[in-house]
Amino acid sequence: MPSLAATATTASKPLAPRLPLRSLLGLALAIAALVAATTTLVAFVVGLTSIDPAWPSRTAVVTAAGGALLFFLAARRLDAHTFGAANLVTLVRGALTTALLALLGTRVGSAAAWAAIFASLVALVLDGVDGALARHRREESAFGARFDMETDALLIVALAALVWQLGKAGPWILLTGALRYLFVAAGPVWPALRAPLPPSRRRQTVCVVQIAALIVCLVPLVPPRASAALGLASLLALTASFGVDFLWLVRRSHRISP
Repeated sequence: MPSLAATATTASKPLAPRLPLRSLLGLALAIAALVAATTTLVAFVVGLTSIDPAWPSRTAVVTAAGGALLFFLAARRLDAHTFGAANLVTLVRGALTTALLALLGTRVGSAAAWAAIFASLVALVLDGVDGALARHRREESAFGARFDMETDALLIVALAALVWQLGKAGPWILLTGALRYLFVAAGPVWPALRAPLPPSRRRQTVCVVQIAALIVCLVPLVPPRASAALGLASLLALTASFGVDFLWLVRRSHRISP
C-alpha cells in the first residue's frame, strides 16, 4: 500500500500509448466482466436484505464509469506489455469501492452497513495482496503504485461519507477523505508540496488504521458517541501524518533554495 501523501505529489507523465492492442482488449473484457459481476453480487445482496433496490443500478453506472476512466489511463500511462495480475487485484478493490460509493444517497440502514463492512474488509485484505503480488511477479510500476494509492484514497472517501450518512459521526468526518485531495490541490499554490516524498512506514500504518477505524465506525453495534470519538482520533492521526509530511517538504524546499 503506497502512502496517500507519498504519491500525491508525483508529477504527471506525458500521455503516450503504452499497452499493446491485445492487452487493451483483455483489460476491456476484464472491466466489463467485473462490472457485471459486481452488479450481480450487489443485486443478490439486495434481494436478500432490505437495502435500497436502487443500489444495483447505481453500482453498474458508477463501476462502469470508473472502469472507463481506468481503461483510458492504463492505455495512456501504463508502461508494460500487460495490465498485470497485481493491478487486476487492485481493480477488484476498485470495484468494491465503487459499490460503496453507489450506496451514498440511498436509504441506508443496518443491512447496508453490514454489506459495506464486508466489502471494505475484503478490499482491505486485498490491499495487502496486490503489493506483495507485484513484488513477487516483478510487476511493480509507477502506474500500479498510483492506482493502488487512488483506490485507497477513494475507499476512505466512501467510508467517511457512509459513516456520516449513517449518523455515526458529524460532517467533520468528511475531512478524513478530503485531506489527501486538499494536500494535492495545495500543490499548484505551494510548489514545495509537489516534491516526491520518501517511503514511510508511518504513512502506510496511518492509512491502514484510518480505513480500519472507519470500518469499525460503521458497525451498527457501535454507538454514535463511540464511533464519533474513534473517527475523531483517526482523523487527528491522519492530520498529524500530513503535518509531518508538510513540514518535511517545506524544510526541503528551504534547503535547496538558492
